[in-house]
Amino acid sequence: MSSPSDPLYLGLDLSTQQLKAVAITSKLKVVCEARVEFDADLPQYGAQKGVHVNEKEQEVYAPVAMWLGALDLILERLKVNGLQFENVKGISGAGQQHGSVYWSQSAEHLLETLDPSKTLVEQLVPGAFSHPWSPNWQDASTERECDRFNECLGGEEELARVTGSKAHHRFTGPQILRFREKHPGIYKTTSRISLISSFLASVVLGSVAPIDISDVCGMNLWDIGKWQWSEPLLKLTAGQEGIGDLRKKLGDVREDGGGSMGSISSWFVSRYGFPQDCQIVPFTGDNPSTILALPLRPLDAIVSLGTSTTFLMSTPKYIPHPSYHSFNHPTTPGLHMFMLCYKNGGLARERIRDGINESQGITEKGSWEAFNRAVKSSLQFGMRRSSDSGKLGLYFPLPEIVPNVRAGTWRFYYDTYTGSLREAREGYGSWKIPQDDARAIVESQFLSIRLRSRNLVREPSAGLPPQPRRIYLVGGGSLNEVIASIAGDVLGGAEGVYRLDVGGNACALGAAYKAAWSTERSEKDSFEEFVEARWEEGDTIKKLGEGYMGDRYDLWGKYGEALKVFEEAEGRVLGGGK
Repeated sequence: MSSPSDPLYLGLDLSTQQLKAVAITSKLKVVCEARVEFDADLPQYGAQKGVHVNEKEQEVYAPVAMWLGALDLILERLKVNGLQFENVKGISGAGQQHGSVYWSQSAEHLLETLDPSKTLVEQLVPGAFSHPWSPNWQDASTERECDRFNECLGGEEELARVTGSKAHHRFTGPQILRFREKHPGIYKTTSRISLISSFLASVVLGSVAPIDISDVCGMNLWDIGKWQWSEPLLKLTAGQEGIGDLRKKLGDVREDGGGSMGSISSWFVSRYGFPQDCQIVPFTGDNPSTILALPLRPLDAIVSLGTSTTFLMSTPKYIPHPSYHSFNHPTTPGLHMFMLCYKNGGLARERIRDGINESQGITEKGSWEAFNRAVKSSLQFGMRRSSDSGKLGLYFPLPEIVPNVRAGTWRFYYDTYTGSLREAREGYGSWKIPQDDARAIVESQFLSIRLRSRNLVREPSAGLPPQPRRIYLVGGGSLNEVIASIAGDVLGGAEGVYRLDVGGNACALGAAYKAAWSTERSEKDSFEEFVEARWEEGDTIKKLGEGYMGDRYDLWGKYGEALKVFEEAEGRVLGGGK
């Protein structure tokens, strides 16, 4: 624990299923943590895995009130855990990307006049919001709107060039367009539209906060090359209400990822004892915040194994393409990050885990033991002998983003000698469901990452094939060493595979680092320089495997040979063929 006078910095992470908080010292040492599980701790909101689902319209959304209740609760837990609120000098945060929050005309007044004797929910719900729900990144209701976005600039390649991504169901621009047309009356009464990161910042600041320069790139509305809103895309989204009205709703974008947006709301000062001069640093998206959790070098990759599966790398070049996402870096002008994001990450793995547990009569909720045994019971591609056919599976309980495909499960047999592929029909052959699905889903998820990132990596050193230099695993799935081992087998990693050992709190930790840097930095300190000078690798990361250079490097080559067949399997699903 820190001494009574040490300055502290707080990072918040509003993810799909949890709100997490991490407090650190100036030396980047963690001194206090807390979390709130939405389903378990706030059951009154009726969420399942943090969201509500309207299957008929493929809508996925969360109650904004639940997040306010979680903020109240996590501060109480930080108090119980001994956080010295009076020493917190800066706060930053992260929010699940793309979701939008719709403020009412009364929002600013209500945020500015909060009564410390009452909770946030009591005072802000429903009056501060024109709409009580926020679309979630798993939402797939905007297919037609995405088509219109792609067409607006002449195709998905041009849209990706301008905004960093082709149109995606979850992106905020298509979501706002659908919201305006579905709820025109509510849209008219909306004063401001926040991303989830800027929503959380607004509550802590006591005023509607600007969107930050990195999270704005997840909207399909921001022209990254010109550093301004795209006029044609604003016009499409705004419709008859006009570009000026939408500009006002969205507000200005804060281009400086550091510095202060102002002091903390007096509600937090009076209710919890934060100092009046505690500075609120720009909040960003959860994926940009993740890359701030360590001083990334070129070719270092982060694989986030949370509710979604995400692959992140930092690069000095802006190289947009429809198959992945390009964002502005959250702290460092001139740097960009590219990202692959999959809806069917942890949720899909958990579904198979639960099926295996049920088939074996295991009642312990969330146990991975049987899943891991199933993975280890076979070799690469589920083979038990070298003469066996391999098994490839595609598992999409939800409509997927990458590739853009309908919900479903597809299983294939793969002849490792001829490279031929044939469908594995349920109830036939040697595929044991759900046991054999355990290895197949993990391999499938990492093969998809390798397939789509192969043109983005280069040789990490002379004589080595193109691959990441290091692979850092974060998120809940990183705690499973069986999954981590397969990550190295498939993706490589010239210097090995590591877990960022922060208990699944990478986003919150990145936010806390950002708060410390913004508050204490010298004029010349870049974020990377600030963190590297204080970051102690041995305290923060744990090596899980040798990656490409280990005794299993031959597996990396075999997975590489399978990429063409894996791509064919995806093509069959996309084309509806067998």
